[in-house]
Amino acid sequence: MEQSGNIFKKHSNRRSFLKNGVAVAGAATVGAGLLTGGLSAFGQEKSEGLTKGDVAILQLLLAAEIVETDLWQQYRELGGVEATGSVSQPYITALQQLDGDMPQYISDNTDDEISHVAFLQAYLRSKGHSPVNLNKFAHNIAPSKVAGVPPTGRLTNLQKLSVDTSWWGRYRSKENLDLGARNFAQAVPSLADGQFTAIPRDAADLGDAQRIQAIANTAGFHFGFIEQAGTSLYATLSQRVSSPEVLRITISIGGSEIMHFQVWHDKAGNANAGNPVPFTVFDPVNKSTVTFTDLTSNQPESLQANLIMPEPTDFIKGLPEVAIIRPTGPGEIDAVGAINGFIADGLFIGQPKEFNELLLDLAADADRAERES
Repeated sequence: MEQSGNIFKKHSNRRSFLKNGVAVAGAATVGAGLLTGGLSAFGQEKSEGLTKGDVAILQLLLAAEIVETDLWQQYRELGGVEATGSVSQPYITALQQLDGDMPQYISDNTDDEISHVAFLQAYLRSKGHSPVNLNKFAHNIAPSKVAGVPPTGRLTNLQKLSVDTSWWGRYRSKENLDLGARNFAQAVPSLADGQFTAIPRDAADLGDAQRIQAIANTAGFHFGFIEQAGTSLYATLSQRVSSPEVLRITISIGGSEIMHFQVWHDKAGNANAGNPVPFTVFDPVNKSTVTFTDLTSNQPESLQANLIMPEPTDFIKGLPEVAIIRPTGPGEIDAVGAINGFIADGLFIGQPKEFNELLLDLAADADRAERES
């Protein structure tokens, strides 16, 4: 997920949305409050000890956590422990081909994201800032039509995804994206070439054994894609934080994101495990074909499934290679880069252009933050 700075430069400043009290960041399901005329993140120098940069970072991280919460709630509805035994059981069974505890992991990850949203909202309020809120956009995307799924619209799209799995090769490589390395091995190249659903859309998906397994496998790699972004984003923005308390927040929540990524990194590699024949499925709705190979055997090091610890890489010139979170450098997966990565993923298909521009504006504010002594 590389930053596309030129995309943002084309946008005009839209912080007036914040200043005028229009909703800017959050799903109604997590109880986000509407803005009440508060100044934007860059409308104040300091308030209750927070620099304007720290506020901007927290607002952007809150927006990202709300996006994550919305998508994880969709996964939980259909694949979490709460859904066990429901009409979506074929999806759950397919997810359990990756790991038998997948429903529990999905539910726990969802609970974690909800807690991150609630905490960041409360912290900003405690410092005199109105949390950003996306209720205006929360119901624009149609949900799954599987029986039992609430019919209300969603903030994020999980039914037309183009999943970049280059994070897989990046963590196995001795090269570092921060130092200019490119062309990392994709775990599932075809996932980035078309559009695919990561949740069952309807009864037809649930009734096709091969299709539902491909959907579950897609979800498994999408879990890792989402959480590797959060892992690097928290590490990147922590370098810009001024307040020791805010730094404590970002590295602590960021640590939780690392734990999420490690779990999903491990489980995704079990797609088509033990089957020497590639598993190929055509999606008749999105008209795209995906192929999953067995990553657990006969693979080069760049694809080997059980290499889930980051390989040591170059980090600081003149010093030895070291195992690190990557990327964390400016211009790679900073805030604008992370939002552009979500856009490229298709996560916001169905939202108006205004939504993407608003998130990019919040991200640019966060990227402009500078550590103050």
